[in-house]
Amino acid sequence: MATYVVGDLQGCLDPLQALLSQVGFATSQDHLWLVGDLVNRGPQSVEVLRFLRAMGGAVTSVLGNHDLYLLAVAAGLPAKDKVGDTIQPVLDAADSGELIDWLRGLPLMHVENAWAMVHAGLLPQWSVPQALALAGEIEAQLRGPDWRAFLLELFGNKPAQWGESLSGWDRYRIVINVMTRMRFMTPDGALELKPKGPPENGPEGLIPWYAAENAAWRTHTILCGHWSALGLRDMGHVIALDSGCVWGGKLTAVRLEDRQTFQVPCQACSVTGVGD
Repeated sequence: MATYVVGDLQGCLDPLQALLSQVGFATSQDHLWLVGDLVNRGPQSVEVLRFLRAMGGAVTSVLGNHDLYLLAVAAGLPAKDKVGDTIQPVLDAADSGELIDWLRGLPLMHVENAWAMVHAGLLPQWSVPQALALAGEIEAQLRGPDWRAFLLELFGNKPAQWGESLSGWDRYRIVINVMTRMRFMTPDGALELKPKGPPENGPEGLIPWYAAENAAWRTHTILCGHWSALGLRDMGHVIALDSGCVWGGKLTAVRLEDRQTFQVPCQACSVTGVGD
């Protein structure tokens, strides 16, 4: 029995199936963890959701920013008409309602033993138990009867900094932005959401989220994706797994029991553009 954690799929089912074949994945005994961004940009978003849903308890996935965007459009948010978006087939599918309900039932964060999985990252102020509780606040809204209204009010870049006194939409937004969109921040934890490049070329005065000293979450190893320019990196306290599959890179799996890495090429699923 093994647990494999896999990077951002973004609508690329064929590479996932090739990767599972490579490692000899057995649904009856192995576990598949996914760091989010299951959909969008790639050509197989519907097929990805159907495949994962059919795997039942063998799959554990957290939500990424593209997954939340799909949910928001399903809730009634006008689509951005962004070049490269491929969520419409999910919305048009005969089983769209079932797929959307399955997706909104996924957690924002998953913690098991010494591992903590989240799409983008965590603030240095947050311990893993605190972050898990904050994620639970979002999950309760997404799974509740008013999930559509919640998603229609959720998006925005403010506030940029966490405070224990934050409440309501400010509290929800910063939790979402940290866990699904964050890359760079100031040393005291204020988010800067625009830069997307490699951490070595980050803007002056900003640091990668994982570089904060004495972060409270360092009791666990963080498993994350989201940052294709960061790529696959095992940094000890953080394993980053977005190796840019949808941009013609590779799809990566790490076996948690020994941290061995497995990869397959994704040229057949590649699109043109800059990852987000």
